[in-house]
Amino acid sequence: MGVSYKAILWNRQKRRYDRIMVGLMALYLLGFALINALFFPEVTPQTLIIRATGSLAFIMLHVILMIGPLARIHEAFIPLLYNRRHLGVSMFLIALIHGVVNVIQFHTLGDLNPILSIFINNTHYDSLTRFPFQSLGFFALIILFLMAATSHDFWLHNLSPKVWKGLHMLVYVAYGLILMHVMLGVVQLEYSIVNVVIMGIGMVSVIGLHVVAGMRQGKKDQPLKTGALDGYFPLCKLDEIPDRRAKVAIIEGENIAVFRYGDKLSAVNNVCKHQNGPLGEGKIVDSCIVCPWHGYEYQPADGCSPPPFTEKVSTYALKLIDGTVYVNPKANAEGTYVEPVEVLSSGF
Repeated sequence: MGVSYKAILWNRQKRRYDRIMVGLMALYLLGFALINALFFPEVTPQTLIIRATGSLAFIMLHVILMIGPLARIHEAFIPLLYNRRHLGVSMFLIALIHGVVNVIQFHTLGDLNPILSIFINNTHYDSLTRFPFQSLGFFALIILFLMAATSHDFWLHNLSPKVWKGLHMLVYVAYGLILMHVMLGVVQLEYSIVNVVIMGIGMVSVIGLHVVAGMRQGKKDQPLKTGALDGYFPLCKLDEIPDRRAKVAIIEGENIAVFRYGDKLSAVNNVCKHQNGPLGEGKIVDSCIVCPWHGYEYQPADGCSPPPFTEKVSTYALKLIDGTVYVNPKANAEGTYVEPVEVLSSGF
């Protein structure tokens, strides 16, 4: 962030991320083609494309859904979270190729409109095992399209974070539709216990990681219930807060992150204005709190993003008494400057 606005496209980290991502995708597709050429030489090019792109998109979706909880479990995965939207858009493009080739292969040889054919070619809507699975894939692809088309921060700003986040939470609906699409396709077309086991492992991995991350976050989010001193609640000992890091607590319903930076302490609301990321899990870099999710920055004393950015979070008053940090959970207006507590001048 600087004092003048400059459009940011791909920085060095994002370019490196994208090169690795594209390389792995190409390697998978090449490996899939070679294996099929060796063991299934009778497979047509169209079928090969359908299988390769479908399986790749399915794997990429699992990776996307696992990055979030992994980043909450261990900070080593946070860099993957920064650029997850690139992975999401790439996954949609692969899924789109899968869908288009499917439509061309199976729904363009008759007189019916190809899209209409998806829904009336198989009419067993009252059967669990014979349900028209291609219609499920169609609706999942529509959701993935909406997410990819609105992935840029332009849409985040204009739709509002709440609406944008709600739209992108539909990824779990898409995941459920795709699971049924793949499972029914396997059952109806080419049943294999290996495919069923692989899908089961993927589903258990996604659900398991979300449960573990949720349980860990639940422990962190337990409200602080100790008594107050003139409106200030004891949070922790000073030495429990690492330099340039934070201690997080929920006090009187307020989600608060107390940062220590050098010989100063400041408290801000723990929720980033971008996508509700946990500021307290980030760190202070170049005098700014950096959100661990997407790098949004805030000045610890006033909760303001440095110019020309305009995001603001609430701030809170602090006291340091006999080495214990006390927090007043009464939130100041967003962007209000609060004099940092001087660690050295406190007598500690």
